[in-house]
Amino acid sequence: MARKELTEKQFMIQRFSKTALRALHILGITGAGGGILLHVPQEQWLVYWIMAMSTGAAMMAWEIVRDWRWLIQLKGVLTLLKLGMLGLFIPFAAYKPELLIAIVLLSVVVSHGPAGLRHFSVIHGRRLDGRKEVKG
Repeated sequence: MARKELTEKQFMIQRFSKTALRALHILGITGAGGGILLHVPQEQWLVYWIMAMSTGAAMMAWEIVRDWRWLIQLKGVLTLLKLGMLGLFIPFAAYKPELLIAIVLLSVVVSHGPAGLRHFSVIHGRRLDGRKEVKG
């Protein structure tokens, strides 16, 4: 079944929503990241951590609902890798700053890499374009 085109109003609402979600995610990452890198007591940056994790989960859900192929494109696979690296915060707590730096650098590649890299399907071995994205 073909999807109908978004109206201008729907597009603007979705674009603003995605941009606002991304902005809150970046705020959460900077607050939690600053706390981790500067060895600030966890209770002082925990709210930022919660903000980063909840907005990150919402952005992942947005992408998966929009197009399940996100999960097999490099942008989705690398995002799942970042989650795995976050899981290493528990057994390797002494290396949180190093893990965080690696996660942030990986995020830049995922977000700002060329479309051919981000849309590369690890299953198909080639670029696999999904549905038209609402940028934000």
